[in-house]
Amino acid sequence: MSVQVGHHAPDFSLVDTDKKPRTLKEFLGLKTVLVFFPGAFTGVCTKEMCAIRDSMTRLNELNAHVIGISVDSPFANKAFAAQNNLQFPILSDLHREVITKYGIIQENFAGLAGYRTAKRSVFVLDMNGVVQYAWITDNPGVEPNYEEVTKAVGSFK
Repeated sequence: MSVQVGHHAPDFSLVDTDKKPRTLKEFLGLKTVLVFFPGAFTGVCTKEMCAIRDSMTRLNELNAHVIGISVDSPFANKAFAAQNNLQFPILSDLHREVITKYGIIQENFAGLAGYRTAKRSVFVLDMNGVVQYAWITDNPGVEPNYEEVTKAVGSFK
């Protein structure tokens, strides 16, 4: 079962693009938008991360920050962030621990038997880490409704 609205988001420790350990707790205190994406350098994921990048000004005005999470290596995520000018942390869930905790495992991604990645998902957390909005899709070709995400961020203090 996936993380539900009204529940505390499970804490985690993942490495960023510089291999530095980062925890969810360190990001709390502001609204947090967790964006799980299946894979760097894939068409829909690139489009999604660029759309999020382009909405950063508005999200920052709403006292929120974004964290991207994929199962890709920190090396791939670093190149992906640089190529797309992503100015928010991209974390690597190499061991699939966080996607397991959040209940968002996409099995056999892209028809590759045994390849497990994140379902495309967005969780909006309040300053204390309580989930205020959750969107998860089983179809990796579907993007979130960005306007809906921004409205969710602006709907609480």
